[in-house]
Amino acid sequence: MAKRGGFPGGMPGSMNNLRKQAQRMQRQMEETTKELEEKQYTASSGGGAVSVTVSGKKEVVSVQLSEEVVDPDDIEMLQDLIVAATNEALRAMEEDSAAAIAKLTGGLGGGFPF
Repeated sequence: MAKRGGFPGGMPGSMNNLRKQAQRMQRQMEETTKELEEKQYTASSGGGAVSVTVSGKKEVVSVQLSEEVVDPDDIEMLQDLIVAATNEALRAMEEDSAAAIAKLTGGLGGGFPF
């Protein structure tokens, strides 16, 4: 007659291993997140006339403009170039983050806000 309660076949040991694996994965995730936050991503637009650098924390670190792109009569173009370069740098950062998380989670990281 089977015992009631508990887990047959030594399941508590497996649960302990699972807990250890989860803790190890959490540490790896924290380390990866810290590394990603310290990285910087740069993108350009307008043939290199505008260059924007963002951090892994999604903060704009720098904006560099070449003199020829600064036209007081065409501010809208400059604004568009800054937006385009910023968005491209952010996309690069997001792709790098997603790849790093997927590597840790075996592809299960999609949807997590890391």
